[in-house]
Amino acid sequence: MQSLWTAEGEKLTNAGKGAIPWDVYPRPQLRRAEWLNLNGAWEYAACRGTEEPDYAETIRVPFCPESMLSGVHREEKDPERVTFCWKRTFSVPETWTEKGKRILLHFGAADQYAVVLLNGKMCGVHMGGYLPFSFDVTESVRRINTLEVRVSDPLSSLEPLGKQKKKHGGMWYTPVSGIWQTVWAEPVPEKHVSTLKIDVDGEEAVIRPEGVTEGVLVCEGKTYPLTDGVFRVRPEQPELWSPEHPRLYDFKITSGKDTVASYFGLRTLSVRDANAKGKPVPRLCLNGQPYFFHGLLDQGYWSDGLYTPASPSLYDDDILFAKKAGFNMLRKHIKIEPELFYYACDRLGMAVFQDFVNNGTYSFFKDTLLPTAGFRKVNDRKRNRDERARKNFISRSKETVRALGNHPCICLWTIFNEGWGQFCADELYAEIKKEDPSRFVDATSGWFAQTDSDVESAHIYFRPLKGGKTEKPYLLSEYGGYSCADPAHSFRPGKTYGYRKYKRAEDLKEGFRALLEEQLLPLAENGLSGAVYTQLSDVEEETNGLLTFDRRKEKIPAEELEPLSKKLTAQNGGKGSNNGTIGCQA
Repeated sequence: MQSLWTAEGEKLTNAGKGAIPWDVYPRPQLRRAEWLNLNGAWEYAACRGTEEPDYAETIRVPFCPESMLSGVHREEKDPERVTFCWKRTFSVPETWTEKGKRILLHFGAADQYAVVLLNGKMCGVHMGGYLPFSFDVTESVRRINTLEVRVSDPLSSLEPLGKQKKKHGGMWYTPVSGIWQTVWAEPVPEKHVSTLKIDVDGEEAVIRPEGVTEGVLVCEGKTYPLTDGVFRVRPEQPELWSPEHPRLYDFKITSGKDTVASYFGLRTLSVRDANAKGKPVPRLCLNGQPYFFHGLLDQGYWSDGLYTPASPSLYDDDILFAKKAGFNMLRKHIKIEPELFYYACDRLGMAVFQDFVNNGTYSFFKDTLLPTAGFRKVNDRKRNRDERARKNFISRSKETVRALGNHPCICLWTIFNEGWGQFCADELYAEIKKEDPSRFVDATSGWFAQTDSDVESAHIYFRPLKGGKTEKPYLLSEYGGYSCADPAHSFRPGKTYGYRKYKRAEDLKEGFRALLEEQLLPLAENGLSGAVYTQLSDVEEETNGLLTFDRRKEKIPAEELEPLSKKLTAQNGGKGSNNGTIGCQA
């Protein structure tokens, strides 16, 4: 196994223990002026059984102990028996403890079961490894504080766990335990905006602040009152968000002593028939126009930080590479990112197809081998029958929609991927559409389609690409996977995983050209709504990325990919709504 550092990872390690990683406000859609970043050096211990932590090691937060950037860089052989423990002291300004203020302690994410103690008092418990959580710690806070976090991570299939696997290799990756996102605190007034829900409908944004009953919103110099619990904001000359024109509207809400800043983007998503070679074909539409979503599969793994890049600026780098190469969408695959990733997609212009994180058991024979051979019809009502697993998946999926639903970049939710943990997909489709009727939903990505979904979704790797068979918009939600390992940038030189292997970059480029021009382009001309190439970057042994795992090398230069992409995105409205208007083309 080879140690691969990103450029930002090298900078961070050279900056020393005093450097504070991720020193950026972590919640871009609900910002306050005053906050305290608790990332950086913490004490660390891995305990077994009833052992008390001795905190003999130092770890760098927010990087998991399995990662190089954490400074621990160790996988536990028996994680199901381990309690991962973090400890640090911190002080708060005297003004934070004034009467009439509350102090909130926030965690971006901790995988899987977290117990939080402040000054020896229990703050709370959180279950689930991918979503943010907070505790009101006002009653426990002192000027000098001791914070402890204890996490168990048994990689239980009862909870969403994604591509983590104890025996990793191939398409399964190194597990991630405990804290892997920013830890931070902030003071708030007694009455404060706890959350924002932003719904957009064409030219209007409807913004619902939770926790307050009065206030004003200011956007572009115009003031809007809180009426019946919502702000209705309608810009005078509305411009619609698209990857080609990522227009965002900043606003501030003032309610009593609380002031928060946020933003929204206006856009519409719809399905309608469009002409393709003289016949009507159902298409996915962005802002009233048929839009070809030209995407890359994005696993969200990093060579030195695993789930967490050394800096959020690396999100920008990935997105800008994809845009330069002519892609307009990333499929965030079986992982939920820190909110700063989605903010980067919002402001830089990158559509996101967001997967829910699977749980349940996986069977290579039933979930991969048989459907790859063509056996793709199943009744899923008796699959993944564990009621706890079902309940957890439904709960976490709805929490995902609520946590990320304000981001205009997210255009589609994927419920199940290739049958992993699949059950009652039609019922889940109805639940998610009820939770968020504004976005597309791919109920069963790849295979095992039931009745209800907004798209016909197919994965094709080992056969020629082909069109859809239903009256729904056709989405090729995975294809390609062409592998070309670069030994100098390979996680495990000599061991590689992919769906078609090339030894030379020149051959990879020619294979990619032929795939897009000779197979994908004819489908696009016949009404294909979008396609997701596997994948953006290498991940450990899986070497089918357009970028190496350490992001040091473009296997095919972006400027050489862009002309191929242009041919695809030129199909029916592929340029999006650059003029900022709402329209519908015949």
